[in-house]
Amino acid sequence: MTVDALAGAAYIVAALLFILSLAGLSRHESARAGVAYGISGMTIALVATLALSVAGGWGGPGATLGLVLMIGAVAVGAAIGLWRARVVEMTGMPELIALLHSFVGLAAVIVGWNGYLSHGEIAPELAGIHNAEVFIGVFIGGVTFTGSIVANLKLSARISSKPLMLPGKNVLNVLALVAFLALTVWFVIDQQLWLLIAVTLLSFALGWHLVASIGGGDMPVVVSMLNSYSGWAAAAAGFLLNNDLLIVTGALVGSSGAYLSYIMCKAMNRSFLSVIAGGFGIAAPTAGEEEQGEHREITAESAAELLGSAQTVVITPGYGMAVAKAQYPVADLVAKLRERGVDVRFGIHPVAGRLPGHMNVLLAEAKVPYDIVLSMEEINDDLAATSVVLVIGANDTVNPAAAEDPGSPIAGMPVLRVWEAENVIVFKRSMAAGYAGVQNPLFFRENAQMLFGDAKERVEDIIRAL
Repeated sequence: MTVDALAGAAYIVAALLFILSLAGLSRHESARAGVAYGISGMTIALVATLALSVAGGWGGPGATLGLVLMIGAVAVGAAIGLWRARVVEMTGMPELIALLHSFVGLAAVIVGWNGYLSHGEIAPELAGIHNAEVFIGVFIGGVTFTGSIVANLKLSARISSKPLMLPGKNVLNVLALVAFLALTVWFVIDQQLWLLIAVTLLSFALGWHLVASIGGGDMPVVVSMLNSYSGWAAAAAGFLLNNDLLIVTGALVGSSGAYLSYIMCKAMNRSFLSVIAGGFGIAAPTAGEEEQGEHREITAESAAELLGSAQTVVITPGYGMAVAKAQYPVADLVAKLRERGVDVRFGIHPVAGRLPGHMNVLLAEAKVPYDIVLSMEEINDDLAATSVVLVIGANDTVNPAAAEDPGSPIAGMPVLRVWEAENVIVFKRSMAAGYAGVQNPLFFRENAQMLFGDAKERVEDIIRAL
């Protein structure tokens, strides 16, 4: 067999492994196997690409240097990836993923520019298609690059999570898209360098504005959508490089990311098109951050007494649990309560934390049984008959304003109806508003009590009291 045939076969195997990886990652029990499939597929793809590059016409004095540079690039990238994977906290995973998306976008921009500067001989009948691929690839990559950078900055709190509200922001987005279409037609007809520079700058500006215009409460959907963008950027690069595996992989990532975004939008009662357009996530009014009554406090000892006499307990975790690394004592608390005969379950909002599945990963890490970790849809109707709900670090996902206040910035977003329970204990450091900048009326309900302090320490206090 020729090297081309072997590489083609390797690409098919790699593509199948990527599909198995996506399937495995869809369930907790098979997630580790899904990761292993993905690593195996990428390893096969890299080796096949190196072999194909060496055998595909590299010759002369530059061949060895080129191979050394490629292997060196892979080694450097692998070293950085392993280092970041070892040191990143689970709370830092959302912004790390956003940053990785930006690398994919930037790579697509560079590939597009390379396709313009050194495309070699192209048949006249294919020149227009090639030029369109270059232009579209650069545009998608540029939007992904700067959009992901802004998402990283928002998620890491380096810039405000509040949305940027430029006058006529939707008009600006539409004008940018119209300008892109006009420039694309122009570039296909006349391949001027300034046109490519113009679309690169336009895509950078549009990506920045799209994500900057979205509020922090909706950032989980944005990360998912940027994941989709990065896939399409990779697919565009695949067309330019004539690499079938890159096209298939990009299409897999792009379509799965778009579908996940659609599911999340349905769960949050948001418009899918508005996510793409960067047109939702309205800033909360300043008055919404003010306290709305008197809150009541509870001690860890009183909370332990309440839990010890409860028949049913539901725990709704959020980003605060991740920050405090409270998942391990929470798992211990669950075990102790179950030993006493208390029915304990978890209620997980689709966007709890700042990344889809964030809370599920933390609880699995602490070895919480899968069968007591339920989704919002599975647990919501049972909350009214629940003795005690523990809200550990959650805020916007348990905010009754979403269901009761039509003027709230999160109005219409489905939330966990924890306020229907007999008793609610809210673990929180302060009375500050949540990531969406919206004050939570739950804190002032008659059946709700606040347990202030570090969530991990307070849970450990409850365990000692029990």
